Amino acid sequence: MSETLAALRKSIDNIDAALVHLLAERFKITKRVGAFKAEAGLPPADPAREAEQIARLRRLAADAELDPDFTEKFLRFIIEEVIRHHERAKDGRERVA
Repeated sequence: MSETLAALRKSIDNIDAALVHLLAERFKITKRVGAFKAEAGLPPADPAREAEQIARLRRLAADAELDPDFTEKFLRFIIEEVIRHHERAKDGRERVA
């Protein structure tokens, strides 16, 4: 394996690690949002907010020369998981640490 390929793979590994840490931080915050919603009697999902976020991130993706369709799929996957956590919080099955 060439040094160039090894260096590129090392960069990818570092970015992947950063993504994992960013997702962990994001989910810590969304768990707090879920607890707030549960306490306030708000629904787990917020379709208007989700649509705004998807549109905003599609624009950011296009500006960053990243496929907006891929970005939307990725974000929808995250949103579905967040909603699942919020539903668990509403049902009292998830606690905020």
